[in-house]
Amino acid sequence: MKILRLVKILFLVLVALALVLLFFANNEPVTLNLLPDAMATAMGMRNTYTLPLVLVVVAALLIGIVVGFVWEWLREYRHRAEARTQRREAQRLSQEVATIKGRSRDHKDEILAILDDADAAR
Repeated sequence: MKILRLVKILFLVLVALALVLLFFANNEPVTLNLLPDAMATAMGMRNTYTLPLVLVVVAALLIGIVVGFVWEWLREYRHRAEARTQRREAQRLSQEVATIKGRSRDHKDEILAILDDADAAR
């Protein structure tokens, strides 16, 4: 088990090292155009930004991760709601079973307890 954990840590360190080397190797500035030139001038906005490539790549990764998490959270809402409903139902049934068992302990026979409950309901 420890060997597998060591291999996993070694792999993550190698990936992190490769990413750091990749980022330092691609640190040149790049120009980003957020809108087409005609649209930017019509709106009176600044259109171009010059940023290091590393910053652009990291920002794109972070935006992708955040959008993916939000998308998945919204997609799984109905599953969480169903699980919440089933959890409440299970708790209710568990309490009902506990009260029935408590009543059956009062009587010596479960059948008699059920008949007494049926008589009380009438």
